[in-house]
Amino acid sequence: MDIKDILLHDETIFKDINAFNPDYVPENYKYRDSQMESLAICIRPALKEGRPVNAVILGSCATGKTTAIKKIFEMVENSSEQVICCYINCQLHITRFGIFSQIYNKIFGHYPPETGVPFSRIYQKIMQYLQSEKKALIIALDDVNYLFHSKNANKIFYDVLRAYEEFPGVRTGIFAVLSDIEFRHTLDKNVNSVFIPQEIVFSPYTRNQMFDILKERVKIGFYPNVISDEILEQITDYASENGDLRIGIDLLRISGNRAEAEASRNVKVKHLGEALKSSGPLNLINILKSLSKPEYELLEMISNADEEFLRAGELYEVFKKKNKSSYSSFNRILEKLEFLRLIDTKFTGKGIRGNSRLIILRFSQKEINKCMALL
Repeated sequence: MDIKDILLHDETIFKDINAFNPDYVPENYKYRDSQMESLAICIRPALKEGRPVNAVILGSCATGKTTAIKKIFEMVENSSEQVICCYINCQLHITRFGIFSQIYNKIFGHYPPETGVPFSRIYQKIMQYLQSEKKALIIALDDVNYLFHSKNANKIFYDVLRAYEEFPGVRTGIFAVLSDIEFRHTLDKNVNSVFIPQEIVFSPYTRNQMFDILKERVKIGFYPNVISDEILEQITDYASENGDLRIGIDLLRISGNRAEAEASRNVKVKHLGEALKSSGPLNLINILKSLSKPEYELLEMISNADEEFLRAGELYEVFKKKNKSSYSSFNRILEKLEFLRLIDTKFTGKGIRGNSRLIILRFSQKEINKCMALL
């Protein structure tokens, strides 16, 4: 089939292709009842004119943290006008102005001017509104660790949680969403003293739970009989082996696109194979091929290290001896490796020169080294 046919073909096997989008929130949200209950308990005081309970929402990637937040916020806003719930993605908004612009937009329905208005006036307008309307504010800071990269976390937490000191009666709370608890060691004492969160843990989905969730997504996203249980089992196995439900959802979408491009009424094994090639080890090989020599060498150091977690400062000392690079160059390489999703970084307790940063390999050493051997 030629490209024009692919683009213009009017039949589809997708009933709702949006069901495979990263931001899709399923109506039937499974296996997170206890976590949803814990979130509701934290919000409950705010519904009764009290202060919401702060929370740290912990869990690895694709364990349902963001979906749970969005679901519970939707439920609250549909049942009460006295609590304002604001979800903020800290990968996109990392500055003090950026965070409070999102809150401002949530309250007033538009963003504040980017220039000409001091931050203090925006902050004051938000808090005066909460004070006069007697409304509580709960902010979910998703991927909150990004605020520590920008060194804005302490100020933002302070602005939100201690607002009642300047604006008596204001009731605010923070839900901090992240993959580990270490970030609390980087909060200042005057923030930790008022934060005091409840911890809500999202454990990884089991293989059977993944299959059930993916089957539900197939039912929503595809017409009947498009994907067989046998192919769905294979997709589930791959997602389970990688510990990421999103991989399974993405494979459903890509496999469906491959089948549709061939005007097939169902997804076949070959379509899944093509999807795996575009998202699996072959894609990793293509990423590795794109690296410069210093980038490749640094990734190799990380991959071959004995420790599961490496400290950036210690790694730099070893890297500097081999490449004679400045710390800024080393840091740029780290940022690129993180952007390519080859590594993760996280901040821990304060070291000699400030916050210590750990480096974590996203892939197994075996998988990285196997791909490197093929280059």
